[in-house]
Amino acid sequence: MKLPRRNFLRLAAGAVALPAMPHLASALDYPTRPVRMVGGFPAGFSPDIVGRLMGQWLSERLGQQFIVDNRPGASSNVGTEIVVKALPDGYTLLVATGANAINATLYENLSFNFIRDLTPVASIARAPLVMTVNPSVPANTVPEFIAYAKANPGKINMASGGIGSAPHVAGELFKIMVEVDLVHVPYRANNVPDLLAGQVQVVFDPIPTVIGYIRSGLLRALAVTGTTHLDVLPNVPTVAESVSGYEASTWFGLVAPKNTPAEIIAKLNSQNNSLLIPKREHV
Repeated sequence: MKLPRRNFLRLAAGAVALPAMPHLASALDYPTRPVRMVGGFPAGFSPDIVGRLMGQWLSERLGQQFIVDNRPGASSNVGTEIVVKALPDGYTLLVATGANAINATLYENLSFNFIRDLTPVASIARAPLVMTVNPSVPANTVPEFIAYAKANPGKINMASGGIGSAPHVAGELFKIMVEVDLVHVPYRANNVPDLLAGQVQVVFDPIPTVIGYIRSGLLRALAVTGTTHLDVLPNVPTVAESVSGYEASTWFGLVAPKNTPAEIIAKLNSQNNSLLIPKREHV
C-alpha cells in the first residue's frame, strides 16, 4: 500500500509524539508516590528544619509525602552527589544551601558541577546567622567577646557544620576582620549539644538551629550577622554595629537533577512560591 506523502508525514510526526505523551501525562500527574528531599547536613541543622517545613507544606498541597533524608558529609557534598546521580523524575530533590555555592569554589575535585548538573526549582529563604555563645563565656556583647578572645588566643572553640559551610565562612570572616584566634571545630553531627555543654564556646549558626535555646536562656545571642535587626530577636544588635562592614548570611533553596521535566519543576515552583513571605530573610 502506498501512502500519500502528506499522510506519511502526519503518521511520522505522530509516531515521534507518542513516546512523549506518557512522559507528559506522568509529569502532569506528579507526584504519584513519596518524594525524597535530600539534606546535606545532619538532623537538627537548619537545612533539616527548613526541609521538614517545606516537606510538610508540599505534602499537604500535592497529596504525597515529601520526606527529608539527611545525608551529611563534606559540607553537603555527599548529599548533593546523591541527587546529581538520581533519576531526573522529580522524586529526588536537594535542599540546597549557601554551602553549595561555597563548595563550588572551595573543592577542586568534585565529581559534579552544581550549576551544570542540577536544575533550580525555587528559592525558599535567605537568612542571616546568629553569633551565639555558651553562657560560660564572659561576654554579653561583641566588643566584650573580642576582648576576651584576644586575651585568650587559641583557647576558644568555634563550631560549624563542616569546612566550607556558611557558619564556618562567617566565623572565619569574623576572625579575619577583628584579628582573633578562634579554633575551628567542624562537625558531621549536630554541634549544639557540645555548645550547650561548653565543649565549644561560639557558633555562627542559622536562626532555626539556635533560636529555641536562646529564648530559653541556655545560650546567649551576641549579634546577628545581617545588616538589620530581626523581628524574632529584636534586642540583639548586628555584628556590623561593632565591626564595621561585617555581613554574612546563607540561603535555602530546592533543586532537582538536570533534565527533570519542566512541568514538574513548574509545579513544584508554584507551590514553593506560594509559601514565600515578604520577610523571608527574617526566617
